[in-house]
Amino acid sequence: MKRELFREDHDLYRESVRAFVGTHVAPHQERWREEGSVSREAWRRAGEAGLLCPWLEEEHGGQGGDFLHSVVVMEELAKVYESGFAMSLHSDIVVPYLHEFGSDEQRARWLPGCANGELVTAIAMTEPGTGSDLAAIATTARRDGDDYILNGAKTFISNGILCDLCIVAAKTGGDDPHRAISLFVVEADRDGFIKGEKLKKMGMASQDTAEMAFEDCRVPKANLLGEAGAGFFMLMKKLQQERLVVGVSAQACARQVLDDTLVYVKEREAFGRPIAKFQNTQFKLVECATEIEVGQAFLDKLLEQHVAGEYLVSECSMSKLWHSEMLGRVVDTCLQMYGGYGYMLEYPISRAYMDARVQRIYAGTNEIMKVIIAKQMGL
Repeated sequence: MKRELFREDHDLYRESVRAFVGTHVAPHQERWREEGSVSREAWRRAGEAGLLCPWLEEEHGGQGGDFLHSVVVMEELAKVYESGFAMSLHSDIVVPYLHEFGSDEQRARWLPGCANGELVTAIAMTEPGTGSDLAAIATTARRDGDDYILNGAKTFISNGILCDLCIVAAKTGGDDPHRAISLFVVEADRDGFIKGEKLKKMGMASQDTAEMAFEDCRVPKANLLGEAGAGFFMLMKKLQQERLVVGVSAQACARQVLDDTLVYVKEREAFGRPIAKFQNTQFKLVECATEIEVGQAFLDKLLEQHVAGEYLVSECSMSKLWHSEMLGRVVDTCLQMYGGYGYMLEYPISRAYMDARVQRIYAGTNEIMKVIIAKQMGL
C-alpha cells in the first residue's frame, strides 16, 4: 500500500538503501553478531552511500533531505533484522544536537565527518545509579581556566566502543537540578576518557554497548555544546525525536516479523495440513495484522506532523509506549507459530524476540512515558 507521506525522491532513495543493505549489511550480519560490533568499514561505506544524516544540508556534507529519508533507512534495516548497526542513533539522535546547538565552528569541525562515516557518535546520559532520572546524574564538569575537567561514569552507551565523538551530560553546578547540567562533545582520544569492555546483552548482539569513565578528562570550553547549564532543556527538546525513532523501528520490525511469519505458516505442516489453515493461527495473525495497520496509521500521522515542525511531546511518548508494547505482543505471538524452531537463534524470529524487549526500556522507560503523557494531560 502506498504511503502518502513519502515522495518520489523517498521512493528512489529506498531503492538505493535496499541495495546497500543487501550488499553491505546482510552478508556480514552473522560476523558482526559474533564480534559484538559493526565494522568501521560498514560505517564509512554507509557514509559514502548517503545513508548517514541524509537530512543534513549539503554545505555540511549531507544529502539535503529530511527526516523521512532517515525513516527509510530504519525501515530497510528492520527488513533484515539488523538491530546493531546504530545509524539511527548516530544520524537522528546524536548528530541533531551538534546541528542545532553547535556553534558555526563546531558544525564545520564535526558535521562533515558525521555524514561521511569518518566520525561515529554516541551520547552518554545514563549512569549506573540514575536510569531515566536525568536530573540525578553525578558526572561533573569543573571549570578550570579555558577548560572543563570531567569526572564520572556512564553505562549502557550504544556505539560506546566505536564512537569517535561522544556527547556527555555532566553537572556544572547550581542549586536548580534542571539548570545544573551541561553537554560536552568529547573526542575519544582525550586523556581521561576511558572506554570499558563491551557489555554482554540479551539482544542486539552486533551493537557495541559499553560503560564509560571520565577521570580528570580535560575538555576545552570550545567543546561545550550550547550554553552552560542548558543541557537539561536541550535533552528534553531532542528526546521527542528519539522516542519517535523507537516508534519507527518497532513498527517496521513488527511488520517484517508478521510478513515472515505469514510465509512460514503457509509452508509448515502439522496434522497433514499447513498450520495457516488452523483457525487459531488465522485469528492470532489477524490480530497482529490489525495492530500493525493501526500502528502504521498513527505513526505516519506523527511523522508528517514531526517533519512539519509540530510540538509532539505527548504524541511521541505515546508512540514510543504503544509501538514498543505492540512489537512485544506481535513478536511473541509470531514466535509461537514457529514452535521449537522459533527458539533457535538461526531463525530471525528468535533474534527479533530478544531485540524487542529493550525497546520498552531505552529512550526513557515506558513507565516514564506514562508520566510524561499524564503531565501533558494536566494530571
